[in-house]
Amino acid sequence: MPGRSTPRYRGIFPVVPTTFHEDGTLDLASQKRCLDFMIDSGVDGLCILANFSEQFLLSDEERETLTRTALEHVAGRVPVIVTTTHTSTAVCAARSRRAQDMGAAMVMVMPPYHGATFRFSEARIRSFFQGVSDAVGIPVMVQDAPAAGTPLSAAFLARMAQEIEQVCYFKMETAGAASKLRELIALGGEAIEGPWDGEEAITLLADLEAGATGSMTGGGFADGIRPIIEAHRQGDRDQAFAQYQRWLPLINHENRQAGFLAAKTLMKEGRVIACDAPRAPWPPMHPEVRRQLLAIARPLDPLVLRWAH
Repeated sequence: MPGRSTPRYRGIFPVVPTTFHEDGTLDLASQKRCLDFMIDSGVDGLCILANFSEQFLLSDEERETLTRTALEHVAGRVPVIVTTTHTSTAVCAARSRRAQDMGAAMVMVMPPYHGATFRFSEARIRSFFQGVSDAVGIPVMVQDAPAAGTPLSAAFLARMAQEIEQVCYFKMETAGAASKLRELIALGGEAIEGPWDGEEAITLLADLEAGATGSMTGGGFADGIRPIIEAHRQGDRDQAFAQYQRWLPLINHENRQAGFLAAKTLMKEGRVIACDAPRAPWPPMHPEVRRQLLAIARPLDPLVLRWAH
């Protein structure tokens, strides 16, 4: 039986950015190159349609196109997590079932919310995740992120893991993630198959120390972050610390300055993709933020800047 001691998935599962043409339409040729580069960078798996994929700027039809394109192009080379978040239980369950039918290894779901004020009780959130679980036969990852504005206690998450069949992975992105991971693992035991880190690895080392077995990072430099995770897993804390210190300026700049545009900017600079623009109304990256991002990245020699050359 899968569980925390025998997880189905672990390691680094970066978020795949969504690539557009200058006019804002989907660029599927760049999307496929992006997927190929990310696999070559040494990922253990991928996640599509997350917030860092600009999922909130996509139509339902585009989501279907991107899911099918990604899963068909990856073709089983690595497992793919598909984000299926929606406020409606029925819509989220249907999205999750379609993703599974197309070949998703897992679905990632935020708790139901809408806008700044529409929130739901624990009972309704539990019912929501029960509905999603009932619709699929693959793991459901709960994304505990500030964007939802929905408090999810470790005790509540542990109960869902113990009571709802497919709810067994958890991506922690709230403040104090390491402490929450420790509490979740202590309360949920083997039911917590995947206690994962997120938020572009800005708290990665603390989260690994707390027991995280996976990390969902940005998509631009998995080749730099994976060695941190591997060294820690092998018990080499000094090497993990040294590698984390080396890459932390770039991780920090992505997390605090460039956001989801960092991966696309790096991929455009390295000629992996043709265009790094976001979709309107999201503003483009400030030129000075871009200059600093590339100045930090170049001495690290990430694969993204040389893969297509």
